[in-house]
Amino acid sequence: MRKHRWTLAGKKALITGGTKGIGLAIAQDFLFLDADIMIVARNTEDVNKRIEDWQSQGLKAHGVVADVATSNGRQVIFEEVKKAFGTLDILVNNVGTNIRKKSLEYTEDEYKSIFETNLTSVFEMCRLAYPFLKGRDDSSIVNIGSVAGETSVHTGAPYAMTKAALAQLTRYLAVEWASDRIRVNTVAPWFIHTPLTEPYLSNPDVSASVISRTPSQRIGEPEEVSGIVAFLCMPAATHITGQSIAVDGGFLSFGF
Repeated sequence: MRKHRWTLAGKKALITGGTKGIGLAIAQDFLFLDADIMIVARNTEDVNKRIEDWQSQGLKAHGVVADVATSNGRQVIFEEVKKAFGTLDILVNNVGTNIRKKSLEYTEDEYKSIFETNLTSVFEMCRLAYPFLKGRDDSSIVNIGSVAGETSVHTGAPYAMTKAALAQLTRYLAVEWASDRIRVNTVAPWFIHTPLTEPYLSNPDVSASVISRTPSQRIGEPEEVSGIVAFLCMPAATHITGQSIAVDGGFLSFGF
């Protein structure tokens, strides 16, 4: 039987930004695959609503209200991990933000905020997770990046910079931590229907422009990202590390 290669049964997973969009889809896929999850978000009502719903279905779900962009928030998260799990098999760094402007229009505070949320938080979350992940049978970190880290998407240079750095962090940690049986990968979406992108995509001209540059001729769905994240954490993917995998409908491959 090879069925055990295609499950997350017995795995304990920490998912940041797990109440909406891609993070919610990841959490739901992990639960379907029998993982024991802990989601993180800043909104108490959102976290409690999701956890109550999942637990009412008999699913193994926990939640913590914290801001991953702050040192105190990250400490709270891992105190809860220690209390609820004692150990950890999977970390999904999904939290991210963007402010779409031309480069000359950013304030220093906006620039710093994007870096704290998208990059510094991931670096520190990985380092805090390391003692929990080390020594497990097969541990996995998946960082949610973006195709903006590989090519220009017109606006959002600080966002793109953080996502490019995230891909490089992934490669470094994959090499540094391979001997500890910790795999590290990045999943890099193009435009996906999420609460973060909907205000932008609601402009018909923007939506048409995105679709015109996407060979699949449509906007992606959160479940199309969560599927590859789940796969990367399964026993079936134990020789995949240090990779950045685009979920982009062919966008990065499209030339004239």
